[in-house]
Amino acid sequence: MFTIWLVGVFVLGVCAGGAINYCFYRLPLEKSLLWPGPRCGHCLQPIRWHDCVPLVGYALLRGRCRTCGQQIPLRHPVVELGTGLMFVGLFYLEIGRNLLALPYLQARQVEVAAGDIPSSAWFLFACHAVLMSLLLLTSLCDLDDMAIPLPITISGTLLGLTCSALFAWPFPDAGQALPLVRGMVPPRLPPGLYPWPVWYPLPEWLPAGSWQLGLATGLAGALAGMLVMRIVRFTFGVTRGIEALGIGDADLMMMAGAFVGWQPVLLSCFVAAFPGLLFGLIQLVRRGNQALPFGPSLALGVVLTLWLWPYLGDSDALRMVFFEPFFFSIIVGGGTLFLLLAGLFFRFLLGTPTTD
Repeated sequence: MFTIWLVGVFVLGVCAGGAINYCFYRLPLEKSLLWPGPRCGHCLQPIRWHDCVPLVGYALLRGRCRTCGQQIPLRHPVVELGTGLMFVGLFYLEIGRNLLALPYLQARQVEVAAGDIPSSAWFLFACHAVLMSLLLLTSLCDLDDMAIPLPITISGTLLGLTCSALFAWPFPDAGQALPLVRGMVPPRLPPGLYPWPVWYPLPEWLPAGSWQLGLATGLAGALAGMLVMRIVRFTFGVTRGIEALGIGDADLMMMAGAFVGWQPVLLSCFVAAFPGLLFGLIQLVRRGNQALPFGPSLALGVVLTLWLWPYLGDSDALRMVFFEPFFFSIIVGGGTLFLLLAGLFFRFLLGTPTTD
């Protein structure tokens, strides 16, 4: 039965990939998603509904438009197939293998293996599948045009806030009461849709499991994701004299923060530096010293942080950084000072950039 669910999830992912392709070719051009219907990008003739079926339509048409015979970009089936496999991997890891270490799923491991998957697990998978689909869409837009459309990130932020408010921590419910002692570093908190709530201990006006707590967590994540990227952009831009990041990168992290909360989105900014460095080296070898879209690195950093958080959450040092204002202030101040010094160093070493 679990295998049947995997097949169904794959079909769902392929359909989501078709929707991603559709949005990718319309939203960056500020075109409506509702009108007109799907059309060939070469002859502008309407595409029949059965030719729009993901993967199947491409195979039946042999990769060419039915009307003009123009080659259909290979990106269409690649994105559709890749999204289907992404959904399968997400479902297998989060539900089948319980990668997030959810106590609720761990207690029902036998039932899940037999295909009896609780509705709460489906909701969790759906929220994370939506997040990954949005991250894939923004990455494709950034790779293609070095820009992330604002309608995608705004819509994604609203969806993230909705998910956070509907499925507030702890979700799925671990059924365990936590000691709320003020002034202490918290124990390892049971994870949920997002790893940690907005703060610990929870104030009285944000009770556990309430929509107020979920909305506050999503808003804090969106604000933190946007601010940290804008601070990096402003600080490095002032000292170095060039833009280090685009506005779209800040919007992307705002969207991600609405789904995962403020602690994971801050950490994902640092995690994204590692794939960003790898992509930068590849870009340097292939095309020389050219601008590199940072959106895919940020998206990968968010996914890696979300999946690694159950192991990172066991770190006493990490919990102390996020929940002790003194240590958190030191980290924020030290990071800002490092950006200032790094910008000044590169400006002294490479000179002030000039624009022709």
